[in-house]
Amino acid sequence: MEHLFDTLYAAGAERLSFAPDFTGRAFVLRRQRGNLLVYASRRLAEEADGLLAAGPFARQYINHHHQAMPSCDWACENLNAPLFGPERERQQILAHCRMGGGFADHEAHFADFEVVATPGHTAGSACFLWDDGRRRYLFSGDTIFLTEGRWIGAVLPGSDRLAYLASLALIKTLSFDVLVPSLAKGQPFHQTSARETERHIDAMMRRLEHGADG
Repeated sequence: MEHLFDTLYAAGAERLSFAPDFTGRAFVLRRQRGNLLVYASRRLAEEADGLLAAGPFARQYINHHHQAMPSCDWACENLNAPLFGPERERQQILAHCRMGGGFADHEAHFADFEVVATPGHTAGSACFLWDDGRRRYLFSGDTIFLTEGRWIGAVLPGSDRLAYLASLALIKTLSFDVLVPSLAKGQPFHQTSARETERHIDAMMRRLEHGADG
């Protein structure tokens, strides 16, 4: 595993067939009340020793159904981390792996971990906010990803552009210190401030309003 911050680790880095210049990762959130695994990777089993040494897991979370894959079942069976994903995409997820639970709206699943519904990229897309006591992390999935530090969106043929814009406006109001997307070209995270977040998201919204895909 790759140590990123005090309690945040990356695991299962993999190049993606649909975006070969980008690297996808899962992230381990080390917590006293049980670690969380955010996102998914087909290479998790290759890092089994490090994952098991990280301590007991409570759950795995994915932002949307594109992240559902058989390795989610591996995490459930070997890390005791049942999968939680968006209820609106339950059927698409179950086509690839089992679910232990779901979410639908803005929900506090733990005192330090919140789910924020951010539809647009897909109907059930969500972001996760985690406060480890030192920093607040936003796990944005594919709603916002990074290319050499630039914040980019992903409007697909099936995406809802108006919902996407509304979700970006919501994200702009959230307080966080580190953006952690599900895929990135270059560094897998971006440390930010409220002013920088506003600048990046305003630029994204202008592009989407003018018909760009990201």
